[in-house]
Amino acid sequence: MRTRLTTRLGAAGIGAIVVLALAGPAYGLSRPAEPIPPSGLTGLEPTGSDMPTVGGNLGNQHYSGLTQIDQSTLDRLGPAWRTHVSAVAPATDDLGQQTTPIVVDGVLYLDTPSGGVIAVDGASGEAVWKWEPTEFATAQTRRGVSAGDGKIFTHADGDRVVALDQATGEQVWVVQPTGPNGEFLGNLERVATVYHDGIVYAHAANGDRAAVVALNASDGSYVWHFFGGPDRDAVYTDVNGNTVAAGETWGPTLPDGTECALVGGSTPWIHGAVDPELDMYYMTFGNARSCTSSQDGSQRPGDNLFSSTLVAADADTGEYKWHYQSIRHDVWDMDNVHPPTLADVEVDGEERKVLFYGSKSGHQFVLDRTDGEPVLPVIQKPMITDSRQAHAETQPFPVQRLLPECLVWEKLDPDNIPGDPWRAVPNYNGYQPDADGNLVFNPDSYVAADEPFLTYPEGSSGHREGCMYDPQWDLPILSTTSQNGGADWSNNAYSHRTNLVYYPYGTNPVAHWNGASANGQRAMGQYQTGGILAYDASTGEVQWRNHLGTDMSHGQGPLVTASDLLFVGQIDGRVLAMDAATGDVLWDFQTGSGIAAAPVTYEVDGEQYVAVFAAGSTNPYGGSVTQGDSLWAFKLDGAYTTDSGSQEGPATAPLSIRRPVSGAAVAGETVGNTVLLARSSRTADTAAARDATAQNAMQPTHLRVPVGTTVTFLNPGAETFPSFPNLKPHCATQFFEGEFNVKLQPGESYQHTFDRAGEYFFNDCTDPRPTGKIEVYLDPQDQPGALTFRPGRLDLGSETGIFTGVEGVVTAHFELPEGAAYDSGAVLITPLSQTPVPAVKVTANKNRLIVQFDKAAVDNNVPEGEVTLTVQAYVTGPDGAQKRLSSSAIVTVVK
Repeated sequence: MRTRLTTRLGAAGIGAIVVLALAGPAYGLSRPAEPIPPSGLTGLEPTGSDMPTVGGNLGNQHYSGLTQIDQSTLDRLGPAWRTHVSAVAPATDDLGQQTTPIVVDGVLYLDTPSGGVIAVDGASGEAVWKWEPTEFATAQTRRGVSAGDGKIFTHADGDRVVALDQATGEQVWVVQPTGPNGEFLGNLERVATVYHDGIVYAHAANGDRAAVVALNASDGSYVWHFFGGPDRDAVYTDVNGNTVAAGETWGPTLPDGTECALVGGSTPWIHGAVDPELDMYYMTFGNARSCTSSQDGSQRPGDNLFSSTLVAADADTGEYKWHYQSIRHDVWDMDNVHPPTLADVEVDGEERKVLFYGSKSGHQFVLDRTDGEPVLPVIQKPMITDSRQAHAETQPFPVQRLLPECLVWEKLDPDNIPGDPWRAVPNYNGYQPDADGNLVFNPDSYVAADEPFLTYPEGSSGHREGCMYDPQWDLPILSTTSQNGGADWSNNAYSHRTNLVYYPYGTNPVAHWNGASANGQRAMGQYQTGGILAYDASTGEVQWRNHLGTDMSHGQGPLVTASDLLFVGQIDGRVLAMDAATGDVLWDFQTGSGIAAAPVTYEVDGEQYVAVFAAGSTNPYGGSVTQGDSLWAFKLDGAYTTDSGSQEGPATAPLSIRRPVSGAAVAGETVGNTVLLARSSRTADTAAARDATAQNAMQPTHLRVPVGTTVTFLNPGAETFPSFPNLKPHCATQFFEGEFNVKLQPGESYQHTFDRAGEYFFNDCTDPRPTGKIEVYLDPQDQPGALTFRPGRLDLGSETGIFTGVEGVVTAHFELPEGAAYDSGAVLITPLSQTPVPAVKVTANKNRLIVQFDKAAVDNNVPEGEVTLTVQAYVTGPDGAQKRLSSSAIVTVVK
């Protein structure tokens, strides 16, 4: 147990700002004689009262030895406090942030949504201090701070690294690091800093060339740096005696003098790990992006070191030790840039010092962290290659894979929704529906144009099935996982008790081609989901998987404790406690805003707390994510309640789980309820507009019509565009229900009547990129007096005083019109949330629905007192037509 400090470190003074601009090498600068690490800072040992790094410990294990909160006490876990960090003076109205807090001596330190830093008392939630710079701007996207030598280290705009006094938040020093010869080191703004033994490690993100830079914690002076893109003459020899001319792996200098390695991207855009015993720092570098794009490797033949590579360096000097490249010549943005996780595990009866590496790829390499050699088996798998891309003929694959290697081409069928999490959108890769809706490869589809350039390994199917590293050139090829799939940048966690590695992931297949923006186009209309799995650290075998339903690859990292609980947040605002041994969800709390950060746990005055920052983010759900600024803390018998009288926040707004089409909704009557296929404009009669392949080449891309509307799909010919009609046949393939699939010649049309509400996505078989959506809606028909709640006084109180004690159901009676029959979709619309509460049970009697809703789901979405509640449901009338009925009633809510 650690009691909070009542005496803080002395202030450095507001004027103690030093801006260093070093013109020469700084290796000779003195380091602090006695670096002072934060309390509880460990290498690979479990954390205790504090969690002083964004990885928990220096090995990024996110593992705590605290056990007060366990499965037997979980029903007593409630919120202790909530702090709106943006509201703390100097206040801002910013929302959204990706930072994971650290905890030192019972105080939480974290980035605010504006990019400042705040210190919060871990027991009370009261702010200790808040820093917002006045001389320069903040770096708004932030992923964590570090602590050491009585300072908190962060970033700011202008590639600044900033040290703040840990006790007061006053600036101690500010630097804009450069290399020893004035080299630009990259955009030092986003990545969490790491402190160890008097050194601060900062990683650059984005830009042409980016480095990891080590700074002296006492004054910010330069110590060393390491670039992901090496100089032309760079040669490295590892600890095993192997030598590589890294600069030459980027191909020859281009005729215009360009060195692809120097403009290659290869940025280390997430923090690293430290092994204090080996005195090594482990850093991961991103994909190559140069000459001419991330998806065109033709001008940079070779492996392109150190892109998509983990590098181990001497923690004090930056001297290269070894590297492991997970993807050779990456043209898919499949880099495995995530926080490396270190552990000592037993493999085949021998204790090994290992490192877990791999995220987007959907697998993990288990490496010996002393020399980079695989501890668990890796094969060099032959790959399909395209002669235009200078592909590597093989890629390394761990024998034990965590996620599917290939997409699933699943039948289009209304009874098959949503289907397999890794199902593919039709028409990509030449997989087109037959008469029964089965997706069957068509060798005569658009992919035939690539065949002269492709070489297939022995045993291949002879076509691209949507598997990892399937090659592409200038036509879209869909594959898994994606630049936003796998585990991406979410942290792993490792449990000393279970010997399991916990791996959050997202499913988001992507189509690549040379001109694709954002390193690939995530296929519109697909389901963007995810979950978490656990695998045995000694064998690599998956022990359990829980596909929770939302993407968990963008900061939703887990925390595991010695009481075998796994805490993890989700972008829908929920924080979960799971059984670390089985993956079962045991506890569920709604914070009210999306979570893109890992939970932390700590102890103050003998009480264990779990805290999480619910600030929201955007990836991959864009503006549908509920943004926030709430730092929540939980403890046993926590008694905090929100303004509504509930302990939980209201449910977040609905997420765009299906990848949205481009463009705003267009009312059907304004365009004659007609969709033009393969046109980039409804009006332009130009060569550029016809037979278009852009993602917005369904005009309009989003058509909104009421139920019962007949929509015309037209492949416009000369009657529509006399000068430049479409010349090719085009399809309207509806997925995933398989409502229609028609192929139209220029001038031909097809009509379809939509008789049920819903979203109907469709794309083109000629080129699958153009995608549209028909949104079919029903305006609610009000039924005054049809709704009653029995009883009319809703008691949502908890016998235990904790939100977990809210039990039972709310029962509503809904009188139906004569001849109406219940169809589907009964929901409760509440005052505090945009997301309706779904019914848990609907009993359809003659002319009446008895609808039940879970009290726990209602509680946080309604205030106390007199409240208007609305029930809506889809019914069919005597004529079989679908209708949407709605009725409201006033109830009295007590808690």
